[in-house]
Amino acid sequence: MKVDSLHISGAHVFAPRVLHDDRGSFLEWFRTEPLTELLGYPLHLAQANWSTSRRGVLRGVHYADVPPGQAKYVTCVRGAVLDAVVDLRVGSRTFGDHELVTLDSTDPRAVFLDVGLGHAFQALTDEATVLYLCSTGYNPTAEHGVHPLDPALGIGWAVDVEPVLSPKDAAAPTLEQARLAGALPRYDTCRGYYESLRESGA
Repeated sequence: MKVDSLHISGAHVFAPRVLHDDRGSFLEWFRTEPLTELLGYPLHLAQANWSTSRRGVLRGVHYADVPPGQAKYVTCVRGAVLDAVVDLRVGSRTFGDHELVTLDSTDPRAVFLDVGLGHAFQALTDEATVLYLCSTGYNPTAEHGVHPLDPALGIGWAVDVEPVLSPKDAAAPTLEQARLAGALPRYDTCRGYYESLRESGA
């Protein structure tokens, strides 16, 4: 499995080896060993999500309170999506930056984003199906969002696809509003939490 680290710390792209024969294909879309080597501890998996979206649907930018936050390992098994990792950690040298990765079913890849990072994606095809593994379960009181169309983020969503947002995402604050409200994770808090996980081996 090939691993590329993005310029935002804690964000990585995994490209598995795909084996083809006359029956079809086979791949290991998740393996714990490469991720453990990167993080310094094994990722605890608490929940697996399945999301189907029609073309143009834009989900995110979502994040969770730290600790414990919610790390995610994301792939697309049908159609294609434009996946975004956003650094929401106040105090990070890349605060407010984002990375875009196209995930699709023809060139299987996965994106990992660590605790404290924001996640969003836009469906580029009809019935785009995204699977993601989560380090913690759904907790509505600890989960938040930043508006994905905030000009300050400058995310280059597909210009030929009309964005379709949920009412909750459409009402999300801008990055600056969330920062002023004290709602964003702090980089030093995230780093301390990462280190506690390494020390405990959890």
